[in-house]
Amino acid sequence: QVHMVESGGGLVQAGGSLRLSCAASGSGVSINTMGWYRQAPGKERELVAHITSAGNTDYVDSVKGRFTISRDSAKNTVYLQMNSLMPEDTGIYYCNANGLLYRDIPFTSWGQGTQVTVSS
Repeated sequence: QVHMVESGGGLVQAGGSLRLSCAASGSGVSINTMGWYRQAPGKERELVAHITSAGNTDYVDSVKGRFTISRDSAKNTVYLQMNSLMPEDTGIYYCNANGLLYRDIPFTSWGQGTQVTVSS
């Protein structure tokens, strides 16, 4: 079982910055991709950014140039630096990890979610 703990959400004014962190833990964990999703009120959850074990990244168009995803593979931790925040970035942000347990059992794990609120 993979346990993921998020931190770093909060309330910020438009134009401000926040940094989200998410640490994965568990026995025999080998993580491939890690990512951040968000869900705004009344909308479906969407992928914001993801990063592979090789460090390749991808972003949804609406955050390109403003958000940066990074990871510390030694700590099984993924970060999301969010700059120039806008009210439409408001939502619950969830981290996600995919990989293998004991090099054999595929897993997908989610964090509990952290609220990000951007005021205008």
